Amino acid sequence: MKCKIRNLEINYEICGKGKPIFMLHGYYTDHRLMTGCFEPIFKDRNEYKRIYIDLPGMGKTKSEEWIKNSDIMLDIVIDFIDNIIPNENFLLVGDSYGGYLARGLIYKMANKVDGLLLLCPCIIADAKKRNRPTHIVLKKDESLLQQLSPLDAEEFNPIAVVQSEKIWKRYEDEIFSGVKIADDKFLSNFQENGYEFSFDVDKIDKKYEKPTLMLLGRQDSSVGYKDAWSILDNYPRATFAVLDKAGHILELEQEELFGSLVNEWLLRVNES
Repeated sequence: MKCKIRNLEINYEICGKGKPIFMLHGYYTDHRLMTGCFEPIFKDRNEYKRIYIDLPGMGKTKSEEWIKNSDIMLDIVIDFIDNIIPNENFLLVGDSYGGYLARGLIYKMANKVDGLLLLCPCIIADAKKRNRPTHIVLKKDESLLQQLSPLDAEEFNPIAVVQSEKIWKRYEDEIFSGVKIADDKFLSNFQENGYEFSFDVDKIDKKYEKPTLMLLGRQDSSVGYKDAWSILDNYPRATFAVLDKAGHILELEQEELFGSLVNEWLLRVNES
């Protein structure tokens, strides 16, 4: 499906009917990162409309020269929401950079968001200033690494904390497939010159008092987990979970626990 914002055609998918849940993927990936880990959770639920977007320069959404920074990216996301679900409240999920944008939505339109899930969220835009652990592999699979091409091994080894054929297959299908088709020139320039908001996204006027889930990987060497603690007071209804044996692909490495915590969040949302 396509949604036109100015001269930009945004690719997106909708699954199911009911309460809208808006899904924001991470940097360089596309909507398949989110469908891969969330659709199995929703397959037996018929009360949610899941909206999966490809952000500009990622997936099947092309980049445009006028998209120079995250302020503009956030405006595009807001325009998209106003087009697809006008006058409706929704649940919001953001992974990594998507978690950064999701907090931008809380900053701009918290009254429209009935529940928030932040998955391995980017808290500090400048990677050099993040408090993050050194990458470690807790479960290595030498035979798997030997089977992979040098390119695949170079992609997988620095991010996977738990290595297995199943996790690699999911990583290849849900994450690396998006990375391969991303607009590298656009994203590299954007990351260098416009990744950070011009405003303090976590300096909100009013605390967000709806059910929230913050999921962090204890071994996440991309965004870390400690920085997220600094924003916890903004979310009085937040469950803050730091999972062992989990890095920046927590949803793959701790699949069962991920599903349980997401289901518990949905239960809290429904109760409120």
